[in-house]
Amino acid sequence: MARENSNDLSKLGLSPRGKVHWNLIAPELFQAAARRNEGEFADMGPFVAVTTPHTGRSPNDKFVVREARSESDVDWGKVNQPMLPGKYKLLLHDIQSYLNDLPELFVQDLYCGADPTYRLSVRYTSPNAWHMAFVRNMFIRPELTDLPTFAPNFTVLHAPEFQADPQHHGTKSGTFIVLNLAERTILIGGTRYAGELKKAMFTVMNYFLPKEGVLSMHCSANVGRDGDTALFFGLSGTGKTTLSADPNRGLIGDDEHGWCDDGIFNFEGGCYAKVINLSPESEPDIYRTTQMFGTILENVVLDPLTRRVRFEDQSITENTRASYPLPYIPKHVAAGRAGHPKNIVFLTADAFGVLPPVAKLTREQALYYFLSGYTAKVAGTERGVKEPQATFSSCFGAVFLVWHPTKYSEMLGTLIDEHEAHVWLVNTGWSGGPFGVGKRMKLGHTRAMVHALLRGDLATAKTETDPVF
Repeated sequence: MARENSNDLSKLGLSPRGKVHWNLIAPELFQAAARRNEGEFADMGPFVAVTTPHTGRSPNDKFVVREARSESDVDWGKVNQPMLPGKYKLLLHDIQSYLNDLPELFVQDLYCGADPTYRLSVRYTSPNAWHMAFVRNMFIRPELTDLPTFAPNFTVLHAPEFQADPQHHGTKSGTFIVLNLAERTILIGGTRYAGELKKAMFTVMNYFLPKEGVLSMHCSANVGRDGDTALFFGLSGTGKTTLSADPNRGLIGDDEHGWCDDGIFNFEGGCYAKVINLSPESEPDIYRTTQMFGTILENVVLDPLTRRVRFEDQSITENTRASYPLPYIPKHVAAGRAGHPKNIVFLTADAFGVLPPVAKLTREQALYYFLSGYTAKVAGTERGVKEPQATFSSCFGAVFLVWHPTKYSEMLGTLIDEHEAHVWLVNTGWSGGPFGVGKRMKLGHTRAMVHALLRGDLATAKTETDPVF
């Protein structure tokens, strides 16, 4: 079979007794997912999967193996919890045994990073077809001719139904996301939430790219007709995906990018948009993707008669998601690359109604807000969050950082200086009072402000210095 790889799974410690499906394409993966009862199809063809009880990431279950080669680099603590090498070996062995005994395994060989100089070649192995359709949406697909000789330099073993034993394996619960930077391996289990497959690789890029002088960023990016690139930083639910999907600008990517000497490049080949209360009026491009075969809808509710999605229904979670390939957005940048940014926008969903709708930042303010990363955690993105909570997430993505946040901040400051980028703070949260009193900013108003700053209208507009901020 042309898509099978000459590098078999034995290097991963796997000798499967069941059938191994190599690099299936979307129709084959969804056929397999339907045959295996992994989900169902909605009206117009998207595949719907439910991941309960985990409908968001499990940051308290993420670990980094403490080993000599990376030990002095890692910012150890609540985000990067250490796992002893001995415990990792026990967990790895038990996952290998578990996967070897399954009747079927699905393998996908993919790239993480649109710039060939900095990309990683990643092999995902999972018992679930829909999860492999997900990573095929989210990452960059090699050419068919490259698959037989694809040489992975990172591997992900995915065992969503496998439960760890905390006492035996050194985890906190049955759920685990374990990164071994020396062996270039990720173990994920005890959760079906697909976002773990994507964000684990983002964490890896956050480790390796700064070592090569490239800033890794939790941001979306788009580019105008004149080649003016813009970055949108922000945590989940602040508008990164929505505001970057602009019909007048080319979408580079919606979540993860690197900034190197040549400019910006996307890590991914797809988007992972929140779709709670999605409507064709407010977000036409994203809504259109949810009516297409190949899109995966996560934890949405279907009308039992029509199989249409009830986008307003939060009965499973508020963190409903759509995963779709980047080309499903009409105006996308196929190469996943663009020049150095002219504008950098920090998005924050202020739950207290205090921050102004838009503010221009000095270099010092920019680095302060980048390091503090103030926003409100929006319900659903993490387990247990029921309503917005004030939080500070360094670099607008602290849970995905491996080095100390100041490393990323210093790199950003240098790049802002070199390329004379304008930095803005845009509040997509509450105005007229805090959550429960005021109202959330209307998307149309935020879009108008963003369009104004991208056009350059606000760069010369009259400003007043806020004495508090």
